[in-house]
Formats: sequence, C-alpha cells, structure tokens
Amino acid sequence: MISRFKNVILHAAGVDNAFTSNTVIASSSSPRPENSTINAGNSPRSPQSRRRGSEVLYKKTIKYEYTRPAFLKLMSQDEIQVSADHMVRPILVPRDISCLPWSTGYAETINSGKSKKNEDQASFHYGVIKVPVVNCLDSFTSQDGPIDDSTIDIPYYYFGMFDGHAGPGAAVAAAAQLHLIIHEKLIEIGHHLANQGAFCESSVRGKNKGILWFPQTSITNDSLIVGALEAAFEQMDAQIERENKSYEGVNGGCTVVVCLFILGKIFIANAGDSRAILCRRNYEALQLSEDFTPESERTRVRQLAEENPQFLGSEFTALEYARRPVRRDIGTRILYRGGHMTGWAYKIATEEDLRFPVVFGYGKRSRVLATIGVTRGFGDHELTAHGSSIRIKPFLKSQPEVRIIDLKELSCREDDVIIMGTDGLWDVTPNNTAASLLFNTIDQYPATDEIRLKYRYISAAQDLVMHARGKFTDRNWKMSDGSAATIDDISVFVIPIWPYKIEATKLVEVTESSHSMESNGVETHSDVNANDNSSVLNGEEIDLLVRPVSVLPQSSNSDLTQRNNEYRSKFEKRRRKETPGLDQTMTTNQTYKVNILESSQSDIAVTEVEVTSSNGNGTRKELGENIPSIQNEKSTGSKVID
Repeated sequence: MISRFKNVILHAAGVDNAFTSNTVIASSSSPRPENSTINAGNSPRSPQSRRRGSEVLYKKTIKYEYTRPAFLKLMSQDEIQVSADHMVRPILVPRDISCLPWSTGYAETINSGKSKKNEDQASFHYGVIKVPVVNCLDSFTSQDGPIDDSTIDIPYYYFGMFDGHAGPGAAVAAAAQLHLIIHEKLIEIGHHLANQGAFCESSVRGKNKGILWFPQTSITNDSLIVGALEAAFEQMDAQIERENKSYEGVNGGCTVVVCLFILGKIFIANAGDSRAILCRRNYEALQLSEDFTPESERTRVRQLAEENPQFLGSEFTALEYARRPVRRDIGTRILYRGGHMTGWAYKIATEEDLRFPVVFGYGKRSRVLATIGVTRGFGDHELTAHGSSIRIKPFLKSQPEVRIIDLKELSCREDDVIIMGTDGLWDVTPNNTAASLLFNTIDQYPATDEIRLKYRYISAAQDLVMHARGKFTDRNWKMSDGSAATIDDISVFVIPIWPYKIEATKLVEVTESSHSMESNGVETHSDVNANDNSSVLNGEEIDLLVRPVSVLPQSSNSDLTQRNNEYRSKFEKRRRKETPGLDQTMTTNQTYKVNILESSQSDIAVTEVEVTSSNGNGTRKELGENIPSIQNEKSTGSKVID
C-alpha cells in the first residue's frame, strides 16, 4: 500500500518510477556524492537528472560495461547476446590465438539458466617494469639522478580468472582493474627486483646524507612480489566497495585466481574456490591453490564469530554441534565445540543453542550465515544473511593464498601445463581427470604437424569445458558417463609453462650473473674491461659502472671505452674537489677497486677506493663516504673496475 501511494506521488511530480529504482536523491543543501552525474541544466527532459522541489534526483553512471574477455574479440553486443544462449550453451574460444602468449588455450560457456549473464570473467596482461639504472654511490652520479637513461626491463605475464556471484559486476570490475593495480605495486618494488637495492631510495646523495633503518628480517624478492599481490587484492576489494556506492553495476562479489609469471617464477594467488593445477605427464596433478569455502575455513570463521559476537546478532551462534539441537533437547546434555576448540565436549542445551551455526551445513553445501558458499574474494560489501540485516562481509577476506613455482628447481618438460578454472569445471572434474583429458587432447596433435600443433591448447581447453558441460539429455545436462553435469558458468585457461621457461632462462641467467642474490660474506671479485660487461651484485657489492647485458644497447668496444672514461672523469672531479691535497694525476691505465669495509656501526659500511697504477708505481687507498649497508650484519665485498 505504501509502495502504491509512493508511486502515485512520484507520478504526480513527473518522476517515472522506473527511473527512481536506480536513482539517488540528494538535497540541494547537501554535498553531491563523489563521481555522481548531474545534468547542469537540470532539465525535466534530461535522463540524467530531474529536480523535485529542493532535491535533485540523479542516476548513477555505469563505469564497467558488461562484456566478455577482450581476447575473445566479440565485436558487438549481438555476438555477446548469442553467446548467452542458456539452451545451447555454446563454447567460446579465441578467434585469434596470437592474442594469448605461447598458444595458450582458453574456452568458456554460460550457465544453464542460473543467471541471465555469464558471471565468469577472465583477463590477460603482458607488462614490463622499467627500472631506471641508478648508481648507488655519488661518485658516478649527479645530485639530480642517474647519469644516463638506461633502464632494466622486467617483463611479466598475468592471467586472471574471476567467478562472480549475485551478478557479474564485481567480476567485470576486477577483470578490468586488478592487473593495473598489480602493475603499480610491482613498480614500487621494481628497484629491489632489479637488485638495485635499498641504496637507491636513500637520502645519501648530495647534502642529505643520513642513515637508513633496515629490518633484521631477510627480505627476498619472492616476499616482495607476494606482498605486492596481497596489497593489490586488498586495494581491489576496497575499490569495489567505493565504486559500488558511486556507480551502477559494481555490485555482488567474485572469487579470483591469478597466475603471475615473473623473473623465472610463477606466483599463484587465490582467493575463493576457483583453482589452478599443474599437470605433468605420468605424474599426479598438483593442486596449486586451496579452495576457500566455509568447509575449509570453518575454524577461522567460528573463531572470528566467537571473538565478535556482535557479528552474529540474535540468530546465529559460534558453536558447532555434533547434531543440531531441537527444542526437546533443551535441558539435556549435547556434544558441542566452541570456536577455540578442536575437540568435542558436553554442555547443557539452552535456548541459545537453537540458533543457526555460523557455518551451516557440510561439504559443498556449507554456507556462512546460511547464505554464501565462499569465504574469500572481492565484493559482497552489502550482502546480508537471508531474512535479516546481519552483514556477511566481516567473515569474508580478500587476502589471497600465494604459492610459488620456481622453474629453476622444476625439471620442466615440454608438455607441462597449468590449468586455471572456475568452480564450474572443478565441481564435476577431479584434478587427475582434468590432467588425463588434457594429455589425451595434446596427443592428437603430433609435433611434426606444425600447422595444427599451435591449436592443441585451445582444443584442450575446449574439451575440458565440453566435459564439464556435458550434453542436454532428457531435459538435463549430463556428462558422458550419465552423471549430472555442471549447470554453472565454466571458464578454463590452459597455459604451457615450457615456452616461458625458455624465454625466462636467458633473462634469469643474465640477472643472476650480474646481480647475484646470494649474500654469504665471501669476498667476490669481478674483473671488468671494455670487452667484458658483466658484474656481480650479491647484496654487499655496489654496481658503479657496468650494466646488465640485457639492458645495454649494441655498443662497440669504443663506445664502452668512452663510457668508462666518462665515469673516470666524474670520479676524478669529485676527488679533486673533496681531497685537494692528493695527487690528482689519473690515467686510463689505472685500476679502481671499491671495497665495502666492516664498520663499528652495524648498519653502516665504509667504502674504500683503491687506486692501483698498472705501471707498478704503487697503490693508494682513499676512504670514501659512509653508505648504508643492505643488511645489518657486517660483511665485505669488492669490485674491480678497469
């Protein structure tokens, strides 16, 4: 009755009820919400805004248009509409296999009618982190920055898969934005990944000399990349929350699994029940991610509920029971366990024990607050338990679990493959079954047939989707063995890792030969001349002159000699300015040796420049300025520069 009365009033005011369903009302005296769109003229005919007395009604704009993955190249909304046929459930594959690297395969199909749109999304991104080459001593740098414009390029490949629920909005937003956020996070740690070290962020240049603080904990490149992924996931979740308030369609939630190929390693980050597995011929399939469901995170959710009873209202309990109590059990002994318990104990049943457990059900049917079947992912900020106002988001996390494959340590073979898929695949396809299907398809493409060979991974992805979708028989979707097929959306990546290992091996070898990450306190020497442009940086040494081969232009010997002379000239000018009493005669035959000496202070190292004349006139040592040590422990190292 109230709704009908409201519609009559709005109609009399000239405001269409259909419009107000997606409309926000703002008073003219209150500030306009951020990112909202209001027509400047406030014309009654304008679809963007209408005025009602002292209030302005404005419609949220759409930031992320619904679409399918870009590499599918669906050119129009008509093609997208055809792909959403719930009766046929067509399997889509990329038209152009060059859109994905290494002939990677991808296939997808829509659900059988559970939702109007395909709520799965996928994305691929190739990026390069460009790290400016910065010398860590003032000897060869100006106060304004690096001497030249050289950069160290760190390429990476990103594959993301998103399974939406309660609408495709969160999945579409994450597919469009997550790789951009990850790129920003990788840029922030780029100088560490390039082994330029913490020196390059210090204030030791010029007049602002100081001491940096370094933690006792050893920080590796792996931990920095893991941190970048974790921070990116958290930022993406917060962005969805903000944009849901300002834009139309950024609603619902999604799970996410990401594979990041960088520096010869594969980082698998997962939040939700999508999955990635490693398939190797004649081996058991190796699951690379854990499914985060109410069943697998039952303990965490119960502990959180016990510590925060305000999250439960008066309808749920943090306790778990061997058998759910009923009213006739009140006053009798029942088996239970609290959020902090791993075993079982007895208690006297009370009225409160009749509440729903915070994790309701078991296995695939388990639900948080009897509502949602996943415990990690993006979005769901407005989701409430059925029939109540209790928010579910406090029990959900965006933090991913990150696992790492080091291709150096993996005896990789040509047909080793990673399969990424949403739960539409894994609900009906065990890991080993997926691996068997994969290799059965690959074997149909002999290596001698180069024309067909490049389609083997797309065919494998298509066969995996076809297996999980089944065929429509007797008014149901059934698999080949007669069992029920999935009615959910299905999306699958089939990513070969052998081509990446070949591609990354050279880069990794060059990086390791020039910037060794091992720090063992043993003095290391690297002789450098115009014909040898290699260097070693093991955490204690400082790169004064040389550059990694991978980032140098094709230079002749004369070019390198000229560069060496330029650095010598800069070093000579600095020495003449700071130590005018010393002999300033320098020749191109002199050798400079830079040592990192032990210091009385645990976080400071002292440089010693040793100048040796090749004509046998002797050796002269000069103390350079204090520089911060990369690690707190005392260490030594050296470099010889011709």
